[in-house]
Amino acid sequence: MALPGRASEIKPHRSVKLTMEELRYMTLFQDVTGVTPRDCIVDESRNTITFIVDPGKSAQAIGRRGSNVRQLSRLLGKNIEIIEWAENLEDFVKNIFMPARVLGTKLVVHPNKKILYVTVDPKDKGIAIGKNGRNVAKARLVLKRYFDIDTVIIV
Repeated sequence: MALPGRASEIKPHRSVKLTMEELRYMTLFQDVTGVTPRDCIVDESRNTITFIVDPGKSAQAIGRRGSNVRQLSRLLGKNIEIIEWAENLEDFVKNIFMPARVLGTKLVVHPNKKILYVTVDPKDKGIAIGKNGRNVAKARLVLKRYFDIDTVIIV
């Protein structure tokens, strides 16, 4: 039996343990951007490092015209993504899929699986999914880490 959840009420479920590699990436990120990241997620399959920053810090982290992101990408040889933290699931999902306009979320909990349905503006569906589904893959990785969500579906 599925139990719908109100995404605005869902809070992160656990603290995250960082590896030495992630801690080194976070130190370099702070040195380059002047922003202390909350977390760092390395995705080898996408050759990407995703940094989670405090609310209101993404512009500083990205740098003027993306200069910090380009510099980090060049130094690390990986794609760099930055997501602003939010305390509740719905706001966090909006930040993950930015600039796509998220209209709403619905969490369906099965006994052994959590599925998050993300409703986006129809004009932004391509942006939300990303090339080869990369934005959905990023969302799945980040949301699994913080909210134990197994599947993300764009509707």
